[in-house]
Amino acid sequence: MKYSIIVLSFMLSLLINSCGVYNFTGAKPVDAKTFQVNYFQNNAELIEPGIERTFTLELQDIIQSQTNLNLVTQGGELIYEGEIVEYRIAPMTATADQRAAQNRLTITVMVRFTNRNKEEDNFEKRFSFYYDFDANAQLVGSQLTSALDEIFERITQDIFNESLAKW
Repeated sequence: MKYSIIVLSFMLSLLINSCGVYNFTGAKPVDAKTFQVNYFQNNAELIEPGIERTFTLELQDIIQSQTNLNLVTQGGELIYEGEIVEYRIAPMTATADQRAAQNRLTITVMVRFTNRNKEEDNFEKRFSFYYDFDANAQLVGSQLTSALDEIFERITQDIFNESLAKW
């Protein structure tokens, strides 16, 4: 009985130690308390009004929801800035009579990340994702909202992973 308690205690202490730095979002501990997300301009050739504001807010939201960092408007220790550089709709598949059967919306964002406390973490990188839709459908209203939600969710998660989770 005494031997069982010792073995169980030892195994429990190993288990607790091995999980000491894990968290559920995947973010590594960051030596910062604040972050700022500067407004992302829409510099794409094809302009969809309002997507720059939506993207900026979604990037702020994902960082706030997955970390305990405080959002500030200036003087942040972690700075996200950049621009939307591509908004493109292109045909993806064709029918037998050479008409588009499916289109693809692709959005690309150029991001400059600055960590004032750890300069080796700084980067400038393009992030891109797409949404496929039926060629007979118009990308407006709720379909456009769904497309933007899906694209921005993926891009913001990729930015989060690159800057804070280090995946």
